[in-house]
Amino acid sequence: MTSEIGDVRRDYHGEALDPTTTPEAPFPLFSEWLNAALESDGNDGNVMTLATADSSGMPHARIVLLKGFDEAGFVFYTSYQSQKGSELANMPHAALVFWWPTQQRQVRIEGGVEQISAEQSDHYFHSRPRASQLGAWISQQSVEIPDRQWLEDRRLRFEKAYGHEEVERPAHWGGYRIRPVMIEFWQGQPSRLHDRVRYRWFEREQRWQKVRLAP
Repeated sequence: MTSEIGDVRRDYHGEALDPTTTPEAPFPLFSEWLNAALESDGNDGNVMTLATADSSGMPHARIVLLKGFDEAGFVFYTSYQSQKGSELANMPHAALVFWWPTQQRQVRIEGGVEQISAEQSDHYFHSRPRASQLGAWISQQSVEIPDRQWLEDRRLRFEKAYGHEEVERPAHWGGYRIRPVMIEFWQGQPSRLHDRVRYRWFEREQRWQKVRLAP
């Protein structure tokens, strides 16, 4: 590590975050923070890091997009045949991280993962631009390919195959829902004394518990 990168620092001056003034469940606060991020960071407001683990326990992380959420969980879409799809089939648990630098905020989410219904995946698929619909057929996600021309050849093939017809959703493409058991809110504060509030779901009591964590 160079001395220059070691000298990169930022002091934070965010709003106060205290469990005594936050909702009893995490979703209203997440909605408030997400809306603020969408206003300040635009199209990057729904960007999130998704972490999964393979059968050997090796973690893997990548950026995906949040495409919906409610009290049932957080939804994103991908190929079920991708690396993350294979990992989720074997280990149906995942973690999410949202980082909103303009708001000086971070949200961490952990929970079990399930595929959403075919009807929900169909509805979202047909709301996408046609080029994105074709992209779900063109790209065999995570498979090694020889060069860019391989993609271009497949693009031309599928554009010709569908012509002006409606593009159907591939059976190997759809949505996942992360059902949270832990949601942590982090608000940057001066001198690295950040505010952290963690919500944890207790299944037996059917309730969320919130606590303050040390920075």
